[in-house]
Amino acid sequence: MAEADAKLQNDTVQEDEVTTLKYLEFVQIAAVHAVVIVSSIYDFAKDNSGPLKPGVQTVEGTVKTVMSPVYEKIQDIPLELLKFADRKVDGFVQEVDRHVPVLVKQASSQAFSAAHRAPEVARSIKSELNRVGVVDTATEMTKAAYATLEPTAKDLYIRYEPVAEHYAVSAWRSLNRLPLFSEVAHIVVPTAAYWTDKYNKGVRYMEVKGFGVASYMPLVPTERIAKVFGEREEEIVLEMSPMTTSEVVN
Repeated sequence: MAEADAKLQNDTVQEDEVTTLKYLEFVQIAAVHAVVIVSSIYDFAKDNSGPLKPGVQTVEGTVKTVMSPVYEKIQDIPLELLKFADRKVDGFVQEVDRHVPVLVKQASSQAFSAAHRAPEVARSIKSELNRVGVVDTATEMTKAAYATLEPTAKDLYIRYEPVAEHYAVSAWRSLNRLPLFSEVAHIVVPTAAYWTDKYNKGVRYMEVKGFGVASYMPLVPTERIAKVFGEREEEIVLEMSPMTTSEVVN
């Protein structure tokens, strides 16, 4: 008897391991919740159908009789498809993990852990709403988010800014080698500078008015960008000058 119980327990553990999804578990949970909600709505409608209830029960019994064999054959297909998609996501994540820089990996892991904590945060928010009300909860959440996330946001910005600057300059240098790009840049760059200046003024206005969201909106360093890209353009000219000279000689 003990051996049979142990075997049954092992089979249950193995089945749980097989059906556990690594990345798409939230899809499975959402589907279960959707089925429960639809089932509850159907039961409520059936119980309140009045004189139509016997007819509804008759149709329900007929559908169950006809569809039960079909359901037995296809009930595992959605889960198998979800497991297949989960394996594909896992393979994609592993492939990306080999090529993505360390800083981006850190940001991805932070986002992934935040997504896993979302249900717990939602439950705590719901209980807080029930206790003190919407306005007080929103106020406290804003203060807590400001105190907790402001250092993180600034730290991420400080760490990622040089990386983003490096890639932006590299992309700009590559684009400058394309035909007709300089003519297009003369049109696009002033427009971008105009809207960037509008954005910076908007952020400063929100800071003056005391809006907490302004802390998560860093100013665009227009002078620094102009200096960096100006230096890079001078380097491009110097790099291309020998080539031009040699072409003229030939």
